[in-house]
Amino acid sequence: MLPLSALAADSFPDPAEVTAAMKKATSFYTEKLAVHGGYASSWTKDLSMAFVEGKKGTEIISMQPPGTTTVGLAMLKGYQATGDAQFLEAARGAAKALIECQLASGGWLAEYDFSGAYEKKYHLRKHVLAGDTEPGKREFRSTLDDNKTQSALLLLLELASLPESKDDQALQDCLKFGMDSLLGAQYPNGAWPQQFEKPADPAIPVLKARYPADWPRTFPKEKYTDFYTLNDGNMEKIVQLLLRAYDLTKEERYLNSAKKTGNFFILAQMPEPQPGWAQQYNHQMEPVWARKFEPPCVSGGESLSTMKALYDLYVVTGDEKYMKPLPAAFAWYERSVLPDGKHARFYELKTNKPLYFVKDTYELVYDDSNLPTHYGFKLDWIQKDLKQLREIMSRPREEILAKRSGPDNEKSWASRAKGVADKTVQALKAQAPEGFWLNDEEIDAGEFVRHFNAMSIYVEGAKKGGDIFAKMRAK
Repeated sequence: MLPLSALAADSFPDPAEVTAAMKKATSFYTEKLAVHGGYASSWTKDLSMAFVEGKKGTEIISMQPPGTTTVGLAMLKGYQATGDAQFLEAARGAAKALIECQLASGGWLAEYDFSGAYEKKYHLRKHVLAGDTEPGKREFRSTLDDNKTQSALLLLLELASLPESKDDQALQDCLKFGMDSLLGAQYPNGAWPQQFEKPADPAIPVLKARYPADWPRTFPKEKYTDFYTLNDGNMEKIVQLLLRAYDLTKEERYLNSAKKTGNFFILAQMPEPQPGWAQQYNHQMEPVWARKFEPPCVSGGESLSTMKALYDLYVVTGDEKYMKPLPAAFAWYERSVLPDGKHARFYELKTNKPLYFVKDTYELVYDDSNLPTHYGFKLDWIQKDLKQLREIMSRPREEILAKRSGPDNEKSWASRAKGVADKTVQALKAQAPEGFWLNDEEIDAGEFVRHFNAMSIYVEGAKKGGDIFAKMRAK
């Protein structure tokens, strides 16, 4: 491989050298880090301990990105970019880990520890297949929080859609059971809960969002996992999954489910004076508490993720009804900017005053001088994302729709490679001799995914960019 100094000086690295770096990274991950084919979120450099959010172990893997699902997806992209079977086998390994720890309800936990305790604590689909059908005291609730079950299903979907996987019955069955379970958990109004263990109750009424007559200012400790949950873009990720499933399979049930979620987004838009969206709603469609730092409110973060999902639905379907909520939501954002140019995560119902919490005590206040540090109560990225969404919406729908299909000529592929060339150089520079990437002196799955995806895009763009890329590189 070229010395790093030479690579840094080369604006367009040799695609063969980039592929070699990808193979080295994949070898390290599969040979040194994989547990039953799956991955944690980070590891100590001596490989003595693995970490997931809030937990650690020697045989633990994460379904929450970054971890098994996003590492597996990155490896699959590597295969699609290069055709190298090493990447395909690595992605299959990650999928096998997901198959092994799929819950009896069809989805996944945040993490799974293969050292033994989880085998007894949780009721898995493999137990059911073996005849162990009664969960007893074992847990089996699937979670949609933080893109866990969604990202797991996306990896299985992408892998199962390859011609090479058509005879992989374990993969196909796991995916079907997971997608069937997800669709079954969709409420009559099109929403999803944060967690599910069985099909949704079909008798729950379909209502429009409304302000509660009153709401508690102290945390009520109410179970919130069955509420309609937009928190952390959960339903945006579901819509993305469903639209991708429709793209790959052409099964109308996926598109219909996505459109049904769009109908929920329309119903869930709060009335004036705050036509945004809440983080979570009860079944009366009123904003409610979740965790002790998530009060009933209109949310600066979740409102934007909902707007993006609505626009995606418009692009795919052409149905203007998904665009109708957006002008009022944009106007609400404009009048909700804080003096420092940021937006609050939480805006008080009806008054639109920013809501905050006091560090340690979690008292709900209007003062932002002593905030807990574990959560983003003020958001500095909203203005940028709103501007970007407006810019995208200004383009013809046909242009955006075409971009969903990816480049279709040498010039476009070469342009895509050029767009990630700098990131590819940085990935090569930052890669350790063993093949991994560090973050805060830990081997980090997020860094793997970020760098590996950039290199895959570069290599694929270089290959499909043909003579145009070769001339660009020769300049």
